[in-house]
Amino acid sequence: MGENKDYIKLEDLEVYQLSRSLSKKAWAIYSKLNWQMRKIMGDQFIESSDSIGANIAEAYGRYHYLDRIRFLYNSRGSKLESVNHWLSLMHERGVISDDEFKDAKDTAEKLAVKLNNYIKSIYNSKNELK
Repeated sequence: MGENKDYIKLEDLEVYQLSRSLSKKAWAIYSKLNWQMRKIMGDQFIESSDSIGANIAEAYGRYHYLDRIRFLYNSRGSKLESVNHWLSLMHERGVISDDEFKDAKDTAEKLAVKLNNYIKSIYNSKNELK
């Protein structure tokens, strides 16, 4: 059986790779938190961070373009929750360093661009079929 050269594996998608990179950075932050900080902010932070990639993977496995886009919107929402809310809150409260904040924020900004482009490409590919 020959390989389809047009087929891109989930693990090869840059948007997915960036989501995994962000999850790795989030885990490094989470693992240093004490029990109280984990309960207050950390648990929700790591769950929303990991949800970004999980929703990209879920979208990748869907056939209908509207299903795919719905999961990518969920991913975008999780990114906003994780980074724009929890990460920023931890930084504001002095729980994480400026460097940790900047590093994760930079990855999240690249991810946001790729995620929006991915959503747009799905819309565009659907419109090209008409």
